Amino acid sequence: MIIQIKKIAAILMIVACILSTAVSAIPVPVVRGVNGEKVSLPDFDRSTVTVIRADGMRFPFKAEVATRDKDRTYGLMFVHSMPDDRCMIFPYASPMPVAFWMKNTLIPLDMLFVRPDGVIGQIKAEAGQIKAEARPQDETFIYSQGPVSAVIEINGGLAKKYGLSRGDKVESPAIKVR
Repeated sequence: MIIQIKKIAAILMIVACILSTAVSAIPVPVVRGVNGEKVSLPDFDRSTVTVIRADGMRFPFKAEVATRDKDRTYGLMFVHSMPDDRCMIFPYASPMPVAFWMKNTLIPLDMLFVRPDGVIGQIKAEAGQIKAEARPQDETFIYSQGPVSAVIEINGGLAKKYGLSRGDKVESPAIKVR
């Protein structure tokens, strides 16, 4: 009986070694930059955000939150696609004027600039506005029109599709409302 237990224990150890070797051999997905270089993705915090139109219609998103400076710098660069129910939030501890650009950003985006009271103060859209302003790979700065508590990036064209506009409210645990 003791010999059988030792045999089972030895077999289990061999199986564990084989499995650990097999797991370590599974390739980790590699994100490539614009020129094919390997890019390390930041480990963003997660949250939710809901945009509420004036008529009460609600648009919920699952959000990645860029809270650290290095995460804010990286943002959605090198992302090839994003589901329509996802977004990125750039929250600020204190309201401040901000500027964004689309360098190394491969997808069109709409930017919602959230005032300190939790209301959208301006929308910079990829499409559907007088002028497309948040175009992929564009290095032109996009400025907030005054201090903001957060900037939310959604897929280009969603602001128009959902009928979002200045004055719509934003709710998110990641955004401090004053």
